[in-house]
Parts: sequence; C-alpha cells; structure tokens
Amino acid sequence: MDSEASNDSIYCQKLTNAEFAQIQDYIQKNCGIRLPVTKKNMVEGRLRRRLKTLGMGSYSEYLSMVFEGEDHLAEQEKLSLIDVITTNKTDFFREPKHFSYMNDVLLPQLEAEGAGTKRCLNVWSSACSTGEEPYTIAMVLAEYFGVDGDFRVFASDISYSVLERAINGVYTEEKAQDIPLSLKKKYLMRSKSRNGLVRFKPEIREKVTFGRLNLMDNNYNLPVIMDMTFCRNVIIYFDTETQQNIINKICRYIMPGGNLFLGHSESVHGMNLPLEVIVPTIFRRK
Repeated sequence: MDSEASNDSIYCQKLTNAEFAQIQDYIQKNCGIRLPVTKKNMVEGRLRRRLKTLGMGSYSEYLSMVFEGEDHLAEQEKLSLIDVITTNKTDFFREPKHFSYMNDVLLPQLEAEGAGTKRCLNVWSSACSTGEEPYTIAMVLAEYFGVDGDFRVFASDISYSVLERAINGVYTEEKAQDIPLSLKKKYLMRSKSRNGLVRFKPEIREKVTFGRLNLMDNNYNLPVIMDMTFCRNVIIYFDTETQQNIINKICRYIMPGGNLFLGHSESVHGMNLPLEVIVPTIFRRK
C-alpha cells in the first residue's frame, strides 16, 4: 500500500530547477544536446514513466542513484537516462524529396561509377532512432539495384533501446502507413496472429547493420567510407560549435564526391566544412 501511494505521488511532483540543471549538464556533456527550460515538462514526463518502472517514489531518489551510485546499476541507468531523454519521433519516407533526389539523380551517377554493381555502395544513417530511416534507404536501394544488389546500409544511434527495436524490424501497421503499398507488399510481412504488426522481410533486414554510436565521440570507427550519409533532424539539438565539429567528423567518413543529407530545418550557413550545396539540405563532399 505504501509503495502504491509512493508511486501515485510521482504524479504530483515536479523536477526542481537544480535537478533539471543536473540533467541538462549531464546530457550536454555526454550527448552534446541542449535541453532548454521549455523541455522541462517533457523530461518530467519521460522520467516519471522510468521512476514508475523502477518503483521509485521521487526524482531526487532516482537522480541520487544515477549520479551518486558507484555500482553497475548506476552506470546502466545512465544509459537508460540517455535513452529516455534523446529518443525522438521518426517516420518512413520522412522528407520524401530526399529519397526522390537520391533515386533520380544520385543513384544513376553512382551506378555509372560501378557502385551497387561492381563495388558495394555504402550508406550511413547516423541517428537512426527506431529504424524507419535506414529501412527506407534499404527499400529505395533495393528498388533501384534489386534486393540482391551490392549495397549496404549502416545505421547508428546513441540509444540502446531504440536500436533493439530497429534490429527487430517490427512496426505497427499504422506506423507503416507512409510506406507505398507496392513496397509494403514486396518487403513487409504481416504477423501471423493478425495483431496489427508488420515486419521487414529477412532480405531487407540483412541489408542493414545496426550499432551504437555517440556523435560526440572523437572517432566513429565505421568499417567503411560512405557514399552517402543521412544526418537529418539531429544537429538542431546542438549548439553551433558542436554542430560544426560533428559534421566535420561525419565528413571524414564520406568519400570525396559523396553526399550528406541534413534535415529541412537545419542550416550549416557560415560553418567551415568540406561541403558544397547541391540542392537545399543535400551536400557534396569536396
């Protein structure tokens, strides 16, 4: 009974300014992400669910465990905190003009150079969340080169929990509604239990390699240099200096003449980068 009352009391609590500042500082230092005061309610809501899962009665109890604990549990919960704070919404075929340009302009150029046929064409989704972006890329490439074409999609994110979901390749039918019907029929299979879930077929899942990566790290240790990299709707969360540092690091892993895709709301104006604009939000590596 006391536990239930304690759990219920979570809904009456607010993060203090000092607690929120502690979280802001940790996320900024470890992820490079700024959490403005306007995100305080969002952080409260996400942490509230985490506290309930752990059976804790207050934010202060939780933050003491995370930041003052010295055991394995505290280290694991730091990763969970990052997961909770940094997970963002994404969709299949988000910003569809990117995929149209990729299919109509960039892939013919790359094919003419032997990519996808004589050598492996490599694409990186650098903040893949729950996998919608890399699976979209894989479908576009499969449509162009055939599912047995010589291409590979590398997908990374800072969050272990979203990577687990992405690797499974399972989505609700509602989530998959942005995928054209012809592609659904070709690359997705319905759950046998008819529970409203769909899953990507093995031949598409096998084309995508997932791994954890923090864009704040000094080195990304990617296995290959990329023909294209997607870093969309990510750098908006960083300050300008961090944005420039991250994009310069990403460019180390894009071959000269390769391409970088940014989100429609992101700008690199005034930054010192080895990039030239092809069309808005699509760049060529110098």
